[in-house]
Amino acid sequence: MAVYNPPLDEMRFMLNDVFDAPSFWQSNEKLNHVDMDTVNMVLEEMAKLSKNVLLPVNRSGDEEGAKYLGDGKVSTPEGFKEAYNQYAEAGWIGLGGDPEYGGQGFPKMVTMLTEEMVFTTNQSLALYPNLTVGATLCLLASGSEEQKQTYLEKLYTGEWSGTMCLTEPHAGTDLGIIKTKAVPQGDGSYAISGTKIFITGGEHDLTDNIIHLVLAKTPDAPEGSKGISLFVVPKFIVNDDGSLGERNTVAAGSIEHKMGIKGSATCVMNFDDAKGWMVGAENTGLASMFIMMNYERVTMGLQGLGGTELAYQNAAAYALERGQGRSDTQIQSPEKPADSIIHHADVRRMLLNARANAEASRCFAMYVAKQLDEAKYSTDPEAAKAAASRVALLTPIAKAFLTDKALEATVDCQQVLGGHGSGREWGMEQIVRDTRIAQIYEGANGIQALDLLGRKIARNGGKYMENFLAEIREFIGGMQAEHGIKQATLDAADTIETLTKTVLANIGERKSEINGCAVDYLHATGYLCYAFMFAMMVEAAHNKDGAFYANKLKLADFFVGRILPRIHAHAEMVKTGSEPLMAFDLDYFTAEVS
Repeated sequence: MAVYNPPLDEMRFMLNDVFDAPSFWQSNEKLNHVDMDTVNMVLEEMAKLSKNVLLPVNRSGDEEGAKYLGDGKVSTPEGFKEAYNQYAEAGWIGLGGDPEYGGQGFPKMVTMLTEEMVFTTNQSLALYPNLTVGATLCLLASGSEEQKQTYLEKLYTGEWSGTMCLTEPHAGTDLGIIKTKAVPQGDGSYAISGTKIFITGGEHDLTDNIIHLVLAKTPDAPEGSKGISLFVVPKFIVNDDGSLGERNTVAAGSIEHKMGIKGSATCVMNFDDAKGWMVGAENTGLASMFIMMNYERVTMGLQGLGGTELAYQNAAAYALERGQGRSDTQIQSPEKPADSIIHHADVRRMLLNARANAEASRCFAMYVAKQLDEAKYSTDPEAAKAAASRVALLTPIAKAFLTDKALEATVDCQQVLGGHGSGREWGMEQIVRDTRIAQIYEGANGIQALDLLGRKIARNGGKYMENFLAEIREFIGGMQAEHGIKQATLDAADTIETLTKTVLANIGERKSEINGCAVDYLHATGYLCYAFMFAMMVEAAHNKDGAFYANKLKLADFFVGRILPRIHAHAEMVKTGSEPLMAFDLDYFTAEVS
């Protein structure tokens, strides 16, 4: 079984030293019930649960997988239900929920750390409560009071679970062409008919009820995405007294057989005149669903972080023990036939790539979490608006860059193990397989890049980016630490500023510019974000004693010298533009038949 030591010291460093979360909480009347002593207890309890309950069923869950039993029934792997029950009964699903409906009201800066530990130890199991939390956010923002009273408490307790039903066999990214219909009935409900695919947790044996949030179109809806409405469709109809009534006409037709997250039931869901109720106003479904989608996208970054953390810890443990060859400098273990591979520079390169990614990812996720908390809890309308704008800019980066770099990090860690990295018994190949999906679902990473460059940059003339760059420069200008990260971050900010102006100038002349340059633009911006994170970590660590803090400065050195230079390669590719991509005739892509 894989080893895992929850990085509580790293988490406390983020909360206390980098972001001074306790002061932030105490200065906000909506968050001043949160204190660091309580948060420490929360983190320690999740550390125990994740290590002792979730991790032990991770590999067995992968080997057994979720199973379609026929007649619409799906089973989760052995041990999942017991682990889920412990998770739910301890109150973890409602940790960040609204106290008015039974939640505990903790800020995102805390819940992101508990979510990291869950994703680190069992990515498949993590998805069931994760989708439930997303559903609660959607209902809380757009649902009627009756819907909130009916569903939220049971979702927070984990007695019921939630899903998001968007994708159809012919409609993935382009939701405007969905075919699922919602026909109004005389009692205020709608008859929902259609097929949805790739539905995480669409059917399983973990909860008494499953609450589906479904995108569909009413009979007279406008064409395209403007005609999408959102409906709540429970597996079992909820009676007026809160008890469960008759089975609704929604069922799983099958489940997907996937390369990873095999313990997560990814279902084809068939709605056959299923009874549903509209959430929010008619034709506003996509906006309501994006509340859930954006939460999931930020959380996918945490899935990438979790995969990186688990892979790093196991690869580092292996490198300390595995003997192969001798050190380039001098023999380290003369009593043994070989030195451990940790003494080889290339092995350290791979491990440090993963470690730098994990620490920058955690810091970036915490930064975005703080912006989410500002947007939600600030009593200053301007501050809340500014934070919401920052979240809008950074959400696609949190999803795409963190997961792209996570796959790179997990592959590096797999490589550390050599041949053992591809073997089942060491667990590394499962981490790679599980982490891969994070780049694809909740909006594939290429779509995230289009969102960043097309919506968040081009549509407002780069204003969001301009404000972000100003914040970065202001922080660097006030740094007390003397470290190379300062100039490196300023140079990266200049690179992105120039790059943004170049792209905006080229968009009007080249029709495919956004589509062709978006991914490289996102990656270049991602490296700037990581540089900013390392600058914050260096500033928090530079005047403190001890190896823990000294190593923060060393890792920042590694980042500046060995990772950040990649920003220039991506910048050059963006400057080249889309023309080399579009220069080929279609015949070039047609396979020749001999």
